[in-house]
Amino acid sequence: MLTLDGSLGEGGGQILRTALGLSLVTGLEFRIEKIRANRQKPGLQRQHLAAVQAAAAIGQAEVEGAEINSQQLAFHPRGVAPGDYAFAVGTAGSATLVFQTILPALMIAAKPSALVLEGGTHNPLAPPYEFLAKAFLPLVNRMGPNVRAKLDRHGFYPAGGGKMRMTIEPVTRLARLDLLDRGKLLGLRATAIIASLPYHVAERELKVLKRELSNHLRHSSPATRPPTLDPQALEVKSHGTGNALVVEVECASLTEVFVSFGELGVKAEVVAGRLAKDVRRFLEAGVAVGKHLADQILLPMALAGGGAFVTFPLSPHALTNIEVLKQFLPIEVRIEAANDLGVRVELTPNP
Repeated sequence: MLTLDGSLGEGGGQILRTALGLSLVTGLEFRIEKIRANRQKPGLQRQHLAAVQAAAAIGQAEVEGAEINSQQLAFHPRGVAPGDYAFAVGTAGSATLVFQTILPALMIAAKPSALVLEGGTHNPLAPPYEFLAKAFLPLVNRMGPNVRAKLDRHGFYPAGGGKMRMTIEPVTRLARLDLLDRGKLLGLRATAIIASLPYHVAERELKVLKRELSNHLRHSSPATRPPTLDPQALEVKSHGTGNALVVEVECASLTEVFVSFGELGVKAEVVAGRLAKDVRRFLEAGVAVGKHLADQILLPMALAGGGAFVTFPLSPHALTNIEVLKQFLPIEVRIEAANDLGVRVELTPNP
């Protein structure tokens, strides 16, 4: 049985989620101690417990320590059972993180699966639905499986109550994926999502994005017809108020997604300005993959036995994720400078 230190590196919940996902894939049992030791509220919170329960159901596992605030957990998988499942976080905790915990095993399982997940779909501390659907899953699907996502209801923090459906048609082996060049910039799409908020909030956000990003697009392509920014406001029904500002950066090789969330007491112009800065930084750096996508694509590439991508210098979150991957899989990760602003990350088998 593997023993993991939950205080490793950035010491957050990703250590547990990565370990659960890889335990399901490899069949290796593990024990984790000091769960989320570096967080203000250490131990299992509701969304982490939901991930444990989902993994236990998928893996027919025996679990010890699966309770709120527990800082120790033992996980004994007995074999992946694909099929139809429904999981509810019960709070605004991220349903997308629960999904990412069990996806690795289900996308290489023996049979298809269908999932219904309820909870937070738009949480500032987790990948929002649009990131999964437009950035992450298209890359996963290029590796062989066919994973489709549908959003039934938005769930914003702190009310939650979101609902999404996933269908997974697996493959027996994942294909290698290389993301070294994002290719030509084709266009940008900006969506201001609001729930139970005045419409002018969305209008003000889009106005800032259009000004900041259109200027950048014109200056970056002075000799040719520049890519365009397509803005839209989207009013949705939700269990509570919410605001998410989304920019999809469509390139020839992939689509990246950047999100900024509205906050009580923070002006719409500030929310949009933060997002514009993130998008401009990505465009100017010339990297293929943003920092969040870099973190998420590591595990699928490791399961495929290799892959490479160019991104920003890796975050502590990603570096911690790599250390957990290496404890379950025979994989080596090499990181070297790609240019002044980015690094090349390559995963290779470790015989």
